[in-house]
Amino acid sequence: MALWAGSKLSVLNPLHAVWFTVAAAFLVSLMLQLLPPGLLPSSALFQDLIRYGKTKQEAALRPAICRIFDVPKRYFSHFYVISVLWNGFLLWCLTQSLFLGAPFPSWLHTLLRILGAVQFRGDELALSAFLVLVFVWLHSLRRLFECVYVSVFSNAMIHVVSYCFGLVYYILVGITVLSQVPMDGRHGVVIHCKHQIPFGDWFEYVSSPNYLAELMIYISLAVTFGFHNFTWWLVVIYVFFCQALSALLNHRFYKSKFVSYPKHRKAFLPFLF
Repeated sequence: MALWAGSKLSVLNPLHAVWFTVAAAFLVSLMLQLLPPGLLPSSALFQDLIRYGKTKQEAALRPAICRIFDVPKRYFSHFYVISVLWNGFLLWCLTQSLFLGAPFPSWLHTLLRILGAVQFRGDELALSAFLVLVFVWLHSLRRLFECVYVSVFSNAMIHVVSYCFGLVYYILVGITVLSQVPMDGRHGVVIHCKHQIPFGDWFEYVSSPNYLAELMIYISLAVTFGFHNFTWWLVVIYVFFCQALSALLNHRFYKSKFVSYPKHRKAFLPFLF
């Protein structure tokens, strides 16, 4: 543990700084939402930025200027198109390197060094990174399939900043994984936009089991890295705060809409939060 702390915490490379920053930003947003209503910042622009989908639609008195920055929530599929293409390319490069001995493209090698790629040798860590990148790519492919063939989107919106962040996020995730390699027919229409109380399975414990499942996916990827990978745990911390914020907003939405909403149900973590 001391060796890990000394080697990892002593140097905050650019990737560490990025993940620290986004995790801190979502932590602050989450803490602000936990303040008593009288102390909660009333900035409409801030509230509009952190909300999307149904929680954005329910935001009181959205200024007209906020609507200029609206992007359809169905554009979520763009995130996974980018991820499948970009992370598929990184996976191909890593496969070529691990199994055929081919070097990374020079620009990619330079980028990884600038961002603080691992500078010691270790075949086990390289294999772990390969498995994690495979899982990230498969996860993105599954989400793209769901967006195209399963999900039926309403006219819900997201902020253009959130949209741009989503595009950058999946590029950054792939680079983060690769930096750990040691260097040397859907048919359907929207019938209505009403919401009902969901029941069954994980919904008996939390309001947003999809966000909890997302967190568990990233924790499982951290396990694949072997618990000790500091960089990927920064990603997990970011995912935790990001999903916790969205889950809290959803939880409050359901509670405001349904008087009979189960009182024992938590927002994000069963029995805790």
